[in-house]
Amino acid sequence: MTELLALSPEVEEALRDERAVVALETTIVAHGFPPGQGLAVGLECERRVRATGAVPATVAVLDGVVRIGLAEAELERVSAAGPEARKAGPRDLAMCVVERVIGATTVGGTLAACQIAGVRFMATGGIGGVHRGFAEVPDVSADVSELSRTEAVVVCSGAKSLLDVQATVELLETLGVPVLGLRTDELPLFYAMRGGPPVSQRAESPEEVAQIAAAHWQLGRSSALVLARAPDPALEDVEPLIEEALAEARRGGVAGQAVTPFVLAYLHEHSGGRTLEVNRQLVADNAALAGDVAVAYGRLR
Repeated sequence: MTELLALSPEVEEALRDERAVVALETTIVAHGFPPGQGLAVGLECERRVRATGAVPATVAVLDGVVRIGLAEAELERVSAAGPEARKAGPRDLAMCVVERVIGATTVGGTLAACQIAGVRFMATGGIGGVHRGFAEVPDVSADVSELSRTEAVVVCSGAKSLLDVQATVELLETLGVPVLGLRTDELPLFYAMRGGPPVSQRAESPEEVAQIAAAHWQLGRSSALVLARAPDPALEDVEPLIEEALAEARRGGVAGQAVTPFVLAYLHEHSGGRTLEVNRQLVADNAALAGDVAVAYGRLR
């Protein structure tokens, strides 16, 4: 452990006693929802994790320290910072620490912290991956590299909707990262249940996922496993809006880490709030599933 990373007393005790712990990212809180709504989403995710018997460990950089397990007042600070909070991927953690800025961790940034602390379960909305138009601009999220080297189960509703999902799945296969589908044979498309590429394995229960994860790591594989759960409710007609949002981003010169929050805001506005409601629900449901898998893994041990 390092003095640059701090565990809350609750998380530290749970890890010491080998109880179930689920990490939660904070980019969702600061950047993923309209101002003021991120806090409610973050708190609901924590509540859903606790309801399974697991301990939530929300991650952010505050006051020059990477913190795993936030008090409500600390989560309020991340939410209040909103877009002013730095999106903290793996490359950004040290800079956030040294500059003492608020860092809202991405999936990759959260996994980097998990690797140090030994947290093996995480929930999010959608993972990052290969962006559309990769042939022209080779943009790949740092989430992918962290998934390839962190022993964790990451529960999501597939890859982010603005990505090239097929290319993302192919890259995960190349890196040896299993993509499991909970009671589905195909990867959900974040808002939609159908139309995605095949998963590498279907699993029928959290217990089966826990068994696969345990065997994966016992066989010396040091990567994460992605567990995808179809959203409920789902939206099957969002793709045209996504294309519009990406075209608008290109016209406006929006690039890099700014693309995701721009596209999400565009979708929420132009769908009449439908994508916003589905996003809120799927994030909380994913947190609950991550808790179930973490508790089931604890029973195996």
